[in-house]
Parts: sequence; structure tokens; C-alpha cells
Amino acid sequence: MALLNSGDRVNDTLVIDRLLGEGAFAEVHRVRHAYLGLQAMKLFKKVASLQETHRMLDEARLLSTLGHANIVRLFDANTVQTPEGLRGFFTMEYLPGGSLENLTQAYPHGVPTDIAVEVVEQIARGLAVAHEQDPPILHRDISLANILVGYDGSVMRVRVSDFGLAKRADPVTRTASAKGTLAFMAPEVLTNQGYSTASDMWSVGTIAYYLLTSHLPYGESGRYSSYSFARFKRPLLPPGRYNDDVDPWLDDLVMSTLQLDPHERPVNARVLADALRRRGESRAKPQPDRARNLADEALRLYRTPGELERAANLMEEAIDLWPPLGEQHRSRLRLWRKGVMM
Repeated sequence: MALLNSGDRVNDTLVIDRLLGEGAFAEVHRVRHAYLGLQAMKLFKKVASLQETHRMLDEARLLSTLGHANIVRLFDANTVQTPEGLRGFFTMEYLPGGSLENLTQAYPHGVPTDIAVEVVEQIARGLAVAHEQDPPILHRDISLANILVGYDGSVMRVRVSDFGLAKRADPVTRTASAKGTLAFMAPEVLTNQGYSTASDMWSVGTIAYYLLTSHLPYGESGRYSSYSFARFKRPLLPPGRYNDDVDPWLDDLVMSTLQLDPHERPVNARVLADALRRRGESRAKPQPDRARNLADEALRLYRTPGELERAANLMEEAIDLWPPLGEQHRSRLRLWRKGVMM
């Protein structure tokens, strides 16, 4: 049973509208503000003391330092009397689009690649603000459920939320203890080697891989049958093997976030955000001459023994640089990807 119910008054300006969801530590309600309209309220469920309440409100304190369009906005933090005693809460912006889980459900045949890339770039932009603090703030629980999707008019706006497990890294080691959602945990986190900005990058890479392929990396049939470390011994197929719209450059970037060695991943979210921004800029500028040259090279190579994959990569890059080539060559490219020469 929820601590507060529809119609309950929180203070002079806030009234509970309905319960949105709950976890082990908190309930999330939609509330109505007398002047500002709908907001979301996180209400902590189990608190032993006022000191513990203040500790749980650390999330609100962190959010108050991270003002960014891609991080959920904080409005207020306080305590409220409930039937179970005094509980801490904070209010933040309400996003009716829900989480990335809702977005994936809206696309039963897979999230379109352009949308998936835009989502990941916006996650990286928001997370970069946390990673650039000194010492960096580590989210430690990036998952589909903790990324919210809303719209500014017709423009999609993604917000990183739920900093409840976030923690400033040790100023010397730049790491923190391991927390989070198992399916999105990096290998070094699962083996209790500590958490770093590169561990957050693994979680973002897991989201990217799932959005592009509808599969979780290192899973079986898109899901984990086991959380044992043994699954990492299986080779990971690049997203492009599941999704023809994923170009080799994007393949390489996503795979870089899922390297087993954290030192081989993008060091923080700013590196990933900048890489995706540059990709968007290059794609926005058609390069027909270079694209034709790449397509010609692919057509020259594809009959050479052992060069079919390279030819396919060149053709894919050509189409990516200048999409009109796709009308002429995309069916050929699909056959090449299947090992068929024509």
C-alpha cells in the first residue's frame, strides 16, 4: 500500500494525483502543483531517522548542481508527514512520454536507427555534465528505466533521471563502489573492481546496442539466462549484423563502449557525445563525389577473393555519405552482407 494516495495534500501547493510506480526504496507519484501544473514526486519509503532522510535527499542535492537540458529538472525538496511517519521527498519535471522502456514498446519491430542514435547522443550530453564535475559524479544505474523521454513541441527531449545511486568518485582513484541494474553492469562492476566513468559508458553502450538490435549484448536471444561472468567469453556481434541501417562507423563506436577492458572504452560521456555530434554533422553534409568513388571501389573489390566484406563496408559508407546511392546499390549490399556475390 502506498504511503500517500490520490487526493492527499503534500503541502500548500502540492496534491497527489496518482502513483506512477515504486521500487524498494521510493514511490514516484504524479502530483499537481497549484501554479506550475503536473510534476513528478519521489517519496522515500523507509527512513529510520531525520539524518537518514537527509542522506536520501542527497540525490536532490546532486541534481541541483547539474542543470542541463538532458538531465531531469529538480523543483523542490522537503519532508512530508505520512501514516508511517515523516518521509523525505523531492519534486521534478513530469515527462508523460515515460521511460526508454515505453519507447521500445512503441516500436515492436525495433527503434529506428536515427531515433536510437539521437537518444544515445542526448544521454551522453546529459551524463557528460556529471562526468565533468571534479571529482566526477558517477550515475551507477544507467538503464532503460532511468532514461525519460519527453517532447519540446515536436522535438524529442531525453533526460537522464534517478540519480539515487549516484556518487562522487574518490578524488584520488576516480572510482566508487559498485551499484546498479545487473543487465547494464560492466564486467569490472560485476567482479567488484570498482566503478568509474568508463563503467557508466558500458551502461550507455548497452542501451545503444539494445535500441539498435533489440538484443542485450552478451545475452541469449536478447535476454540474459545467466548473469555469470562466463557469458563475456562469447564473441559479441556488432549491431550492424542485426540491423542493416547501422553503418560501420556506428558499429565501431558502440562496440568501443562495450570493450571488456574499461581502459579501452570512451573515457567519459563527453567523448561519446562529441563523437556522435561529429557523426551527425558529417551526415548532414552530402558528399556525392567521395561517395561515388567509394561505391566504384566497392564494385571493383567485391569479386576479389576475401574482399567481399571490405567491399560491403565501403558500399555502406558510400550510401551513408550520399543516400541517393542506396536506390541503386542497397539490394546489392544486402546480398553482400549475406555472402552472396552478384
